[in-house]
Amino acid sequence: MKDTVDRVRYILRSNTFDVTELERLRREAVPLSDENAAAEDAAPQLAEQTANVNAAVNTPVVVDSNDDRTVAQELELEQMRSTLEEVIVEMRSTPLENRPRLPRLALSKRNRAVVRAMNPIMVTYLEASRDLCETDSILFEAALAVCHIIGAKLSTAERATGQSSAIPTWRIRIRIEERIAKARALLGRLICFRSGNTRPTIVRTVRMAFAGTNSDQKRLYKSLERPIVSGTGPAPNQADTVAFWRSLWLEPVNHNEGPWTEVVASQCAGIMPMDPVIITPDDVAEVVRRAPNWKSPGLDGLHHYWLKVLMVCHAVLARQFQEALNQKSLPSLFTTGITHLVPKDQGATDPSKYRPITCLPHTHSI
Repeated sequence: MKDTVDRVRYILRSNTFDVTELERLRREAVPLSDENAAAEDAAPQLAEQTANVNAAVNTPVVVDSNDDRTVAQELELEQMRSTLEEVIVEMRSTPLENRPRLPRLALSKRNRAVVRAMNPIMVTYLEASRDLCETDSILFEAALAVCHIIGAKLSTAERATGQSSAIPTWRIRIRIEERIAKARALLGRLICFRSGNTRPTIVRTVRMAFAGTNSDQKRLYKSLERPIVSGTGPAPNQADTVAFWRSLWLEPVNHNEGPWTEVVASQCAGIMPMDPVIITPDDVAEVVRRAPNWKSPGLDGLHHYWLKVLMVCHAVLARQFQEALNQKSLPSLFTTGITHLVPKDQGATDPSKYRPITCLPHTHSI
């Protein structure tokens, strides 16, 4: 038995297998009835692993960390699974508007390792998911569990009630100054790159700057020059705003269709119906790949980033998307959003001068 334990210790330290393969081998090699006996013989090794796990879980987020596989192997799967289950119990009884905000994560080696280790743990929960709403909840809960494990700071500010206090002028000015400083630094590196400087830091900055713009320089520079008008002037009267939008959306309107509709109908009569749409996991993966990571989420609070990195959800989402398409029905979660009124002109108080922007859950947009 000592030789076996030594060999297990050697395999763990030599990074021969990744964390998923180790979990599979453990289940195959240690039957349920023999786990207690094996635990007694491997007590010193388990104690050593537990210490490593606690150290890894409590380590703050550091960009420069050890090799991915080494860090992932230090994360005990059972501890991660326990954290996920605790989050699930807590979040299932929490209203959507009271969910904590998921922070943006640094793309460090350790963070990526934690996310990869979470993927196989989620399989059991996703396979038992009954509908899109439950799958969406599992994804949020897994994301929140990852944030707990890596020690990311969470915000409990209300996301949908609109009760947050107005941003003071001095803070707006500071943000503008910070934006100017970042823009100057970016432009400086772009000029260096154009002059032939191909240092890794310069190239990485240029790639990040053009991410999502398809190398459209005009779009990039236009985004740097866009004016900031929201939150800097007087807001329209709430009663006037409600009355304006109620007249558009709640009052019934009778439309008189002209004879042109019959002409269009006759012209479309000979069009062959399109082939049935078949949604595959590759379709989901491709759409998610092209989506921006941290675009504002909907009521569920789930960013595109988590739909990208929690890849085990793609097959389940494809199947449930197909079911929703065949049934021609979506859960109310995916048709209910948070609407923000963005002023078209600075200082506008007329409700008609505001553009409504509604944030629907990203699972719906996909």
